[in-house]
Amino acid sequence: MLMEGKAIRVAAVENGLYELVFDSSDDSVNKLNQATLAELREAVAKLKATDGVKGLLISSAKDSFIVGADITEFMQMFAHGEDEIVAALVELNGLFSNIEDLPFPTVTAINGLALGGGFELCLATDYRVMAQGAKVGLPEVKLGIYPGWGGTIRLPRLIGVDNANEWICGGAEKRADAALKEGAVDAVVAPEQLRDAGLDLLAKCIDGTFDYQARRDEKQSPIKLNQIEQMMAFESAKGVIGAKAGPHYPAPLAALKTIQKHANMGRDKAIAVEAKGFVKLAKNDVTRALVGLFLKDQQIKKISKAYEAKAAPVNKAAVLGAGIMGGGVAYQSASKGTPILMKDIAEPALQLGLDEATKLLAGQLKRKRIDATQMAQVLNRITPTLSYGDFNSVDLVVEAVVENPKIKQAVLAEVEQALPEGATITSNTSTISINELAKALKKPENFCGMHFFNPVHKMPLVEVIRGEKTSEEAIARTVAYAKAMGKTPIVVNDCPGFLVNRILFPYFGGFAALLKDGADFRQVDKVMERFGWPMGPAYLLDVVGVDTAHHADRVMAAGFPDRMEHEGENVIDRMFKLERFGQKNKVGFYRYEEDRKGKPKKLVDDQVFALLDGVVGPAREFSDEEIIERMMIPLCIETVRCLEDGIVDSAAEADMGLIYGIGFPPFRGGALHYLDQIGLDNFCQMAAKYADLGPLYQPTEKMKAMAANGETYF
Repeated sequence: MLMEGKAIRVAAVENGLYELVFDSSDDSVNKLNQATLAELREAVAKLKATDGVKGLLISSAKDSFIVGADITEFMQMFAHGEDEIVAALVELNGLFSNIEDLPFPTVTAINGLALGGGFELCLATDYRVMAQGAKVGLPEVKLGIYPGWGGTIRLPRLIGVDNANEWICGGAEKRADAALKEGAVDAVVAPEQLRDAGLDLLAKCIDGTFDYQARRDEKQSPIKLNQIEQMMAFESAKGVIGAKAGPHYPAPLAALKTIQKHANMGRDKAIAVEAKGFVKLAKNDVTRALVGLFLKDQQIKKISKAYEAKAAPVNKAAVLGAGIMGGGVAYQSASKGTPILMKDIAEPALQLGLDEATKLLAGQLKRKRIDATQMAQVLNRITPTLSYGDFNSVDLVVEAVVENPKIKQAVLAEVEQALPEGATITSNTSTISINELAKALKKPENFCGMHFFNPVHKMPLVEVIRGEKTSEEAIARTVAYAKAMGKTPIVVNDCPGFLVNRILFPYFGGFAALLKDGADFRQVDKVMERFGWPMGPAYLLDVVGVDTAHHADRVMAAGFPDRMEHEGENVIDRMFKLERFGQKNKVGFYRYEEDRKGKPKKLVDDQVFALLDGVVGPAREFSDEEIIERMMIPLCIETVRCLEDGIVDSAAEADMGLIYGIGFPPFRGGALHYLDQIGLDNFCQMAAKYADLGPLYQPTEKMKAMAANGETYF
């Protein structure tokens, strides 16, 4: 054994070949944290100083090669000055360059995942062998940065500028076949053959079959394109990448410009250019927000994992109500491997649910994500039924009937009789109190809320709602089932609107008040979309359904009359009265026609302004700043109230609920991160300008105290 550390060991194999194995003793996965990089530096120095080394295989003893850098260390690094960050990057690149310059050939054996810095390490070796089923990629742009350990230099020289632009600026993970086709890896083999294939490739380098030195020269030289070819490659890409990234995400274009800037340089000069470009992104607010989101997401996964560890299994599920929502739940469960009964009281309703699942699967088939056999397997996991006959083997049921408390209570009491002892019952309600619904059950401890967002197959969030009598076993099993369905569950406590809708409706209240004061809803939509929301409030109401929003608005007003009740008719009331429900009946704030793909296309409807007479005040000009403040202040304050009231356990869960549930702009990091960025003192001063608008604009006493003390949520 040449070396044995906590994360790396190096040993001779045979005939002068050595193997460097990543095998972290501190974690279930390999990460490139400072401790591991220090060991890697030591290992490379020892290999360089050892006589008789003819070749080096780098591999992993874990299920994955290296999942990337340790992101928990990012913000510590980014807090330093620009010169310090550049110096740290150049030093680290020196380590990767030392690996690339070793006086013998090097091969990486890639299993599982090799992402970010892990894949940049692979690029520093001469050749790469990849296991079938493994994935590689440089996803740094998703964190607001770009590859800073030589990735922008080596990859374009290896696979060409066009391919590298797509890999780096898109941040996608690549499967083995795609990586081989584009030249990022040199061979793909069965997982059990990976190590032998890597050693065989090293032997072929030693006997001269492969010219590893020529491969090195290629990676260390300028890009082999003349000036005209470079201009065509980079300038054409700027338009496409800029349009896809949008104005709020600077990293993809910054990566492209960096590659262009060092295209005519050798490796060492290019490293300095990469580092200087990287540091500008490292100090960016967007990067802080996106890295923060990653860390919050990791925290939520950790919480879910703790629940999963103590959860009883869900081998068979059931959904009550086979409409669009029920069909969506059935599809999601079956497509992720859990068989599900789909019950309704009428054959046409069952057919509607099956049609929904079939439509979603047909879309997957058309996009070649599944084949016909897989589609049939998923559909076979959905069993439509008009009776409770097979419910004696169900572990968890999702009630998804109409949003009416009496009907829901009747259905819940009915299904409880048909289920085996200890089965979990959940209600997919967006507004109705879990404590109220639980009164219909003999064993309320087995009951909780399981609020899916529409459309089920697209929206990642599931709110798992704990009632006063809900057991931890019921919560754990529901969280585990949501995870098995591919969703992100967040556990919240019962209150009107739970977490997401409780926060959303003050936002809609701000919108209604703006219109009452004479704002044009089209301007409000445009301003909030430029702010970063996927759709403005009027458009969002049309998508949610004005009838649904009206019902929820009444529930919220009854639950929080001090701040969510409003005097007289507002714009949501008027739209509901006029039966302009939005996309579902093709008229709302906008009118809708189907486009060529059968999707609703939003169009201006000039008659809306006359229809809103009396609930929209005399037209007046609003600045973008005023619109943003009037929309965002109620939303932020209500998020804080949910945290202070214990509806949600942590600031991280509150922010991720908004990101995953209603599309809060990710680059702004969530409502509480946004408050930290503004500064609570500044926010309270901003809110004071609108004190006359009522309680929705009044920060809590705790917010004011935190502001006075300079405290933050993160």
